[in-house]
Amino acid sequence: MTAEMIATDGCRPGCGACCIAPSISSPIPGMPHGKPAGVRCIQLDEDNLCRLFGDPRRPAVCHRFGFDPDLCGRSRDQALARITELERLT
Repeated sequence: MTAEMIATDGCRPGCGACCIAPSISSPIPGMPHGKPAGVRCIQLDEDNLCRLFGDPRRPAVCHRFGFDPDLCGRSRDQALARITELERLT
């Protein structure tokens, strides 16, 4: 599997950029105060997959964060850089 592969829902398997780059202010199981930007979510496993995917405890903000080719770019590195920059600007 390469970083260029895209799953049927649009997300790049094993990317995890949206679980690292943005700040999340809502509670996450194991992170009751959310997480700051640039901090790896505790629910992101060693393969960069969300342990809460499909779980009702998954924060709504995470559920709404979907793949966007303009934001996520063509690789995990581009996604991390672009989401980090967006976070910096907001």
